[in-house]
Amino acid sequence: MGRKVIFLVVCFTLLLCGCSNDDGPNFHFTALQIISADVPESFELNQTYQINVTYNLPDGCTAYEGFDVSDEDTTTRNIVAIGSVRTDIEACTQIVTTEEAFFNFTVIYNQPYTFKFFQGENSDGEAEFLEIIVPVN
Repeated sequence: MGRKVIFLVVCFTLLLCGCSNDDGPNFHFTALQIISADVPESFELNQTYQINVTYNLPDGCTAYEGFDVSDEDTTTRNIVAIGSVRTDIEACTQIVTTEEAFFNFTVIYNQPYTFKFFQGENSDGEAEFLEIIVPVN
């Protein structure tokens, strides 16, 4: 019985020690400022379009990861460019870099689409968006 208790204590200790967060880079996700978006003047139903987006990376510790495109309602889409910020690097360049990326968008409704591209927060902490409405032919 004593050996089982010692074995369980050793296993529990190894389990706790093995859960250290120091094994890899530390980072967190952040929303990037979208500067502009290139969308067609109109859409055709059931067609797929490439939406080009220009965004800012705020420093050398932030890398682009992709887009979060979410439905606000049937034909309104909120688009946020997502970056990852390394927190284990002490000396990041403070140079803002402008980059471009794209996502594909398929038109499935015959109503106009409203795209709301996240541009950051104003001085009151409220989100600001670049809003573009695209009719569907």
